[in-house]
Amino acid sequence: MRVLVVEDDPKISRFLVKGLREDQHLVDVAEDGLAGEALAVGADYDAILLDLMLPGQDGFEVCRRLREQGVDVPILVVTARDTVADRVRGLDRGADDYLTKPFAFEELLARLRALTRRGRTRHLTGVLEYGPVRIVAADHQAFVEGRLLDLTATEYRLLEYLVRRAESIVSRDQLSEHVWGGDADPLSNVADVYIGYLRRKIAAVHEAPLIHTVRGLGYMLRQESPP
Repeated sequence: MRVLVVEDDPKISRFLVKGLREDQHLVDVAEDGLAGEALAVGADYDAILLDLMLPGQDGFEVCRRLREQGVDVPILVVTARDTVADRVRGLDRGADDYLTKPFAFEELLARLRALTRRGRTRHLTGVLEYGPVRIVAADHQAFVEGRLLDLTATEYRLLEYLVRRAESIVSRDQLSEHVWGGDADPLSNVADVYIGYLRRKIAAVHEAPLIHTVRGLGYMLRQESPP
């Protein structure tokens, strides 16, 4: 998943980023409410972790404004404000769940998984399936024809992203953003290289090609060749 953390406390922010990245998520960070809103509106996230006590614009306002602008990303409020009134206000402004500090990181991950299971689209589920491919997101495992693929973290993120957008064309810009967190130059051949790695590993257990190149546009995961 690609997660946006909106948190102004550097120690908490570092803790969240470290744990999320160890759990194989891509993470962006905003240190105030205005920056968090701008990132959430301008990019495609799978979930947002949002503090309430933020400079510039508090988390309540961030929630309200994002929902008004049609941003339907699942939002998990992570805050020290633990009164019933605060929880009700946060949920009424558009948050999907509420976690008070301090918390166990395992609970945060569990709440994220729960949010994405009931998320905005059929893609945000704990288990993703397309044709012979099965992704168990909680365990970061990928299976083809029931056989576990031996994938690197990058290969796993690439395949998960392709499955989430099965039968849709995925551009190199999108791969750069969602698989490499914007660190890969979309004009380089890094995507082609990793697509090649995935194709070879899938071909070892499934004869028919699944990842297709759409000339000039990008790639597509599809059981049959694109029209």
